[in-house]
Amino acid sequence: MIPAVLICDDSNLARKQMARCLPESWQSAIHFAAHGAEALQLIKTNAIDLLFLDLNMPILDGYQVLSALKETQSTIRVIVVSGDVQPEAYERVMQLGAVDFVKKPVDASKIAALLDTVASERKSKPEAKVPAQLLPQTVEVDAELRDVFQEITNVAMGQAGDLLARLLNVFVKLPIPNVNLIEVSELHMALASVEDESSTSAVCQGFIGGGVSGEALLILTDSSFKDIARLMNYHGKLTHQVELELLMDIANILIGSVLKGLSEQLDMGFSQGHPVVLGQHAAVSELIKANSGRWRKTLAIEISYGIENYNIMCDLLLLFTEDSLKTLKHKVAFLLED
Repeated sequence: MIPAVLICDDSNLARKQMARCLPESWQSAIHFAAHGAEALQLIKTNAIDLLFLDLNMPILDGYQVLSALKETQSTIRVIVVSGDVQPEAYERVMQLGAVDFVKKPVDASKIAALLDTVASERKSKPEAKVPAQLLPQTVEVDAELRDVFQEITNVAMGQAGDLLARLLNVFVKLPIPNVNLIEVSELHMALASVEDESSTSAVCQGFIGGGVSGEALLILTDSSFKDIARLMNYHGKLTHQVELELLMDIANILIGSVLKGLSEQLDMGFSQGHPVVLGQHAAVSELIKANSGRWRKTLAIEISYGIENYNIMCDLLLLFTEDSLKTLKHKVAFLLED
């Protein structure tokens, strides 16, 4: 008997990739949901046997779906498919009743093996709080381009979060990436909105490769330094120089691993320039004002990282040049090919 399958992911690309991994005979029995609330509604009206569930989604995330299924004592088998590959993310979903965890991008052979051995299990609860996003969400950008870049960024930021989590022995809260095509004036306004009366420090690092170029901008609130120093086992005085070293350490971890994750998925290598400190202990608007000539119209991807139970918040912005869009669209077309 062909099982009824539900694939729940906010990325159209991810849903397509997951469906392609399933047997041809199953294709007529596959349902799709773009977020957790839609998945739960489909489960109410359809006899679903197997759920492939993303974690980071709008409206209801994967953790909340697992919680809701546990409360209703559902017997649906749930396989989590996520770019958040932190050890604690794996532990949490398994404790919540998922029968397995598959990292993105999905491997067809792994799925095939899973389908042969998957067993029925129960599910449970938590919730992941996502920091407020900085970039405006009303600016138009090609829907397919946004969807693909949101998905590949989801995978790349998950790899970066996993590295940070293992190095610091913490749980990193991952957001839904925000993708937009914006003018430099809007970037200035968007970044200025993060100030909320606190000062920040920022590092910028250029990257280039395969017809694509841009800059990665990491902004760290100054209130984060105390907890970062503690997590990195530094117990001395927080001098200007020590904070600079901590800022560079975090930038190296996040920028390097996110760019590595993107380059692997886009099949293009990025060469990284020397990191440049835009400023320390200044308002975001001042940091951007001094460097606004660096950016014009740009494809901007925003990732806001937080660390559970610590006062640490940083924003990573990937700013692709307008000239890079043609190459990126070619890459998108390739990824979307059937």
